[in-house]
Amino acid sequence: MPTNTPRTRRAPTRTRGASSNYKNSPLGEDEPAGHGIGRSRGGLTTKIHQVVDGNGRPLAMVVTGGQRNDGAMMQDTLKDIYVPRPTGRPRTTPDTVMADRGYTSGVNREYLRDHHVKAVIPQKKNEIASRKKKGSKGGRPPAFDAEAYKGRNGLFAVESA
Repeated sequence: MPTNTPRTRRAPTRTRGASSNYKNSPLGEDEPAGHGIGRSRGGLTTKIHQVVDGNGRPLAMVVTGGQRNDGAMMQDTLKDIYVPRPTGRPRTTPDTVMADRGYTSGVNREYLRDHHVKAVIPQKKNEIASRKKKGSKGGRPPAFDAEAYKGRNGLFAVESA
């Protein structure tokens, strides 16, 4: 018995976007942690987190998988700084850290504050809105030197005296 109502379309078997390239590998065949190869929907990726001085010369570098968050690697990268001097101990702590918005977090700012390092990191727009929404309980914004930030060379630069 035919009806005049239209038939409902069949649901697509695949959603939009690429499917995962992750393949379940047998036990023992995974990449070691230090290789810096990450799996994502785009395939195998690598991310290089690098600290450079004010002239763009590299001071420290950490290689991770591409899916790793930038902000989470800031402390590990800063801990790898080792700049020998003609006399005395090598320099391991910068005076100033200039980084992009990807590195702004309370954890990173607290780490820099505890180590007496000046942070020149702009806040994300959602952090600013969240602070303003809290009103007087939101506290004051962190210090930010816009002129110094304009002169940075890389995404994650370090200034030392």
